[in-house]
Amino acid sequence: MTITVGDTLPAATFKEKTSDGPVEVTTSDLFKGKKVVLFAVPGAFTPTCSMNHLPGYLENRDALLERGVDDIAVLAVNDWFVMGAWAEKSGGAGKIHFLSDWDASFTKALGLDMDLSAAGLGTRSKRYSMLVEDGVVKSLNIEENAGQATVSGAAAMLEQL
Repeated sequence: MTITVGDTLPAATFKEKTSDGPVEVTTSDLFKGKKVVLFAVPGAFTPTCSMNHLPGYLENRDALLERGVDDIAVLAVNDWFVMGAWAEKSGGAGKIHFLSDWDASFTKALGLDMDLSAAGLGTRSKRYSMLVEDGVVKSLNIEENAGQATVSGAAAMLEQL
């Protein structure tokens, strides 16, 4: 079953690469008492993710924060080393959280996983964005086509705020 608006996010622990190594970030750490934009991508460094989805959120970071968002995070079913490298390469390090759902447990709990084994990628996340307030999903935008970042993009999120 796919998570829906009004649902509380399941408890999970992510990994985030820092200069001191990987740290654990729980859903409570990230969402409790805050308004957070979470967007997910099928894979770090993949074309649509790197050229469209992530850049939109980096370019609109300040506008999102000005509209009351406390934090922004991107999530992928990649290891924390890949997510850390993507944060550095993209210029997003220190601006948004780059979260590793390394085993896809959170993605599967949301019902937003997909099997890209035929493309050599294995289990991955669908492309989506959500606005979460104190752990509760307030909006959810799932892309029908993983190669597009329109309904889940930063411009669409700004309109929802």
